[in-house]
Amino acid sequence: MAAGIYIATPTRTLSHLNHSPFLPARFSLSPKSHGVLRFGRKKPNLTVCFVLEDEKLKQLGSVGFEEKSNGEETPVAVSVAEKMARKRSERSSYLVAAVMSSFGVTSMAVMAVYYRFAWQMEGGVVPYSEMFGTFTLSVGAAVGMEFWARWAHKALWHASLWHMHESHHRPREGPFELNDVFAIINAVPAIALLSYGFFHRGLVPGLCFGAGLGITVFGIAYMFVHDGLVHRRFPVGPIADVPYLRRVASAHQLHHTDKFNGVPYGLFLGPKELEEVGGLQELEKEINRRIKLSKKL
Repeated sequence: MAAGIYIATPTRTLSHLNHSPFLPARFSLSPKSHGVLRFGRKKPNLTVCFVLEDEKLKQLGSVGFEEKSNGEETPVAVSVAEKMARKRSERSSYLVAAVMSSFGVTSMAVMAVYYRFAWQMEGGVVPYSEMFGTFTLSVGAAVGMEFWARWAHKALWHASLWHMHESHHRPREGPFELNDVFAIINAVPAIALLSYGFFHRGLVPGLCFGAGLGITVFGIAYMFVHDGLVHRRFPVGPIADVPYLRRVASAHQLHHTDKFNGVPYGLFLGPKELEEVGGLQELEKEINRRIKLSKKL
């Protein structure tokens, strides 16, 4: 008594089945027998014959990945094209906003500095102490903002204000994100200090003017390095090839991987923070990765 199923199969498939650990010990399969599988027993003898359909095997790995021969775009290609177009639109929108805000703030700061000191020097008297205080505090405020940003990033943005900052750690939908509100919040004291220092004379107003100027300079630099260089929200041109800024960008990228519990929380001194926690090796890997990626673009 015998039952048979005939299916075409290549010799390699038969050889594989002949050595399968899932078949009985007395199972035998001969490539010369055109796919006859024999289950040998003393009583009774049973022979099962089958042929594997080679055409169906070829179709198993190709379901859903066939390209249309008539030249029409597949749904996957259409989706990728739409995503790329959306990204270009988002980058353009943010670039316009960044350029306009940077040009506007920078031009106002330059004009404010010029007219303030021109106004101070009316009558031939040069207030050296006031001018020195203004420039000194502008540099001090710019450097101090790095340490303020580091503390606020860790103690506030990743704590009580995480519901706002979380948008920065997730894929962005649209040209802006809720985290951008922090830039506006930091701009408020800068504008207030600049205004008070501009419309008043004296050492204290001069110091306030310098503090507002330093915050403004830091904000512009932060936007170009963080938003442009690190997260590529707009092109930044040759500053991407500055070695130290490349290290800064790579260090901040490691912050988003959470490999060192969020370190670094600062931006411009991020490489120094990584050095303190033993992350220089990972930093070098990230730098090399970004260099290879930039060459492919």
